[in-house]
Amino acid sequence: MAPWLPYALGATACLSTYIGGRLAMRFGQRRDILFGLTGGMVIGLALLDLLPEALEHGGAAKGGEAIFLTLAAGMALYLLLHRLPQAGSAGRVSLILHSMMDGLGIGLAFQLSDATGWLVAVAVLAHDMADGANMVGLSALSAQPRTMHRWLLGNAAAPLAGVMLGQALRIDFAQLSLLLALFAGGFLYIGASELLPRSRVGASGPAGGVASLLGLGLMACVIHLAG
Repeated sequence: MAPWLPYALGATACLSTYIGGRLAMRFGQRRDILFGLTGGMVIGLALLDLLPEALEHGGAAKGGEAIFLTLAAGMALYLLLHRLPQAGSAGRVSLILHSMMDGLGIGLAFQLSDATGWLVAVAVLAHDMADGANMVGLSALSAQPRTMHRWLLGNAAAPLAGVMLGQALRIDFAQLSLLLALFAGGFLYIGASELLPRSRVGASGPAGGVASLLGLGLMACVIHLAG
C-alpha cells in the first residue's frame, strides 16, 4: 500500500461530504434514493465484512462474546451521538464528530489489510454524501447561508482529520478486531436507524427500497471481489 493512500481517501471523503451537501440543495426531492442506496451499503459493510473480519482476527484472543458486546457498544455509541440535541450547534457538532469517526475507521482498517481499508473507504465515501446532506438540512434551520457553508466545510474536513489520527495509532490485531466490531455496530445503527428511515420519509413508490437492495448487493459484490 502506498503510504499516502489513506490520506488521499480521507481527502476524497471530504469531497464526498461537500458534494452531498450541494446535491441536497439541488436534488432535495430524491433523497429517498440517496439514503436508500447508502443505507444498504453501510449495512452490507457491517454484516458482510467488518463483523466477519472482527471474528476472524479477534475471536480466538477476545472471544465471540466480547466481539458482539463491542458491536452492541458501537450501536449504543452512535445512538447517543445522534441523540444529541438536533437544533443549533450541538446537532452540527455531532455530525462533525461522526464524520471524524468515519475517517478514523479508514485509517485503522488499512492497518489490517488493503482490502478492508478499501471497503471501509467505499462505505464511508457513500454515506458521507448523506452526512453532507444532513449538515445542510440542520444548518438551514437556523443559520445564514455563509454560516451554513462554514459548517459544511468543517464537516467535510473531519474525515481527513480522522484518517490522520487512525494512521498515527498503532494497535495489534486483537485490539483492532474490537475496533472493527465497534465500527460495525456504528454502521448498523447508521444504516438501520438513520439512513433507511430517511429514505422512506416523504417518498412514495419502491425506488428507495430498490436502491437499498442495490446498495446491499453492490457491497456484497465488492467484498467478494476484494476477497
